Amino acid sequence: MKRVIALGFFDGVHLGHGALLRRTRELADRLGCPAAALTLDTHPDNLLRGTPTRLLNTPVERRELMQTLYGIDEVLALHFDAATMRQPWREFVERTLIGAYSAVHLVCGADYRCGSGGAGTAELLQAFCAARGVGCDVIPQLSMDGAAVSSSRIRGLIASGEMAEAVRLLGHPHLLSGTVVTGHQLGRTIGIPTANLDVSPQILLPMDGVYAAETEVDGRRYPAVTNIGMRPTVHGDCRTVEPWLLDFSGDLYGRRLTLRLLTFLRGERRFPSLEALQAEIRRNAEQTRALLSNAKR
Repeated sequence: MKRVIALGFFDGVHLGHGALLRRTRELADRLGCPAAALTLDTHPDNLLRGTPTRLLNTPVERRELMQTLYGIDEVLALHFDAATMRQPWREFVERTLIGAYSAVHLVCGADYRCGSGGAGTAELLQAFCAARGVGCDVIPQLSMDGAAVSSSRIRGLIASGEMAEAVRLLGHPHLLSGTVVTGHQLGRTIGIPTANLDVSPQILLPMDGVYAAETEVDGRRYPAVTNIGMRPTVHGDCRTVEPWLLDFSGDLYGRRLTLRLLTFLRGERRFPSLEALQAEIRRNAEQTRALLSNAKR
């Protein structure tokens, strides 16, 4: 099957990625073949630098964002290991992209590199493809406010609690997923039954604090005021992600929830009493309702 393939890791699927993916969809429609995106099953820095990179999204979330927002038909996950890292770039293009994946047209960013030592630049890739009758579009890097829109820039914003700015660069709410597990169930005693999410350790957690979010259960969306942090008022002993789904009643244990984080409401702090904490969370809930209502308008 012939394919038009977008090249990149696509962590976060931000607006810069969107330019590549839109072009890929346009070319695929023109050529009458599927639009695909080639990502990797592990971040290259994990091998290149020997340190784990905390990611914005899970592979499932990346695929869903590319398909839902940009109409990509296939998301191909290439296994990235030491052998892949050492492969000469021409061999990678000839055997993998053109050979194994049947690429008739490639789309990449101006900063794209592939092959051993990153020797295969976008410019070299374009010339190599032209000699083999394969198209190759190089998309200029997108800048906003004088700086490139990049996954690393967005990671920095999320880590420092600048969620609204991160969402602006992403072009969509920031996704944070996890399976609902049993917690201390203290929230139920004060009328605020939160869900305790078990988030993958590979995913970057936002700065500790309270966030306005939304989530979906059985096809219905609920506002979800979400606390991320140590819960100092109740002497928490570990970092947790706890959304309170407003207007929801039911059992969520064992289910996977995806939060759509919109903005940072306040930092996490210790309150003098549970009553004071309860009052503040209810105020945050009203803020969340108002923000979501304004966003929908």
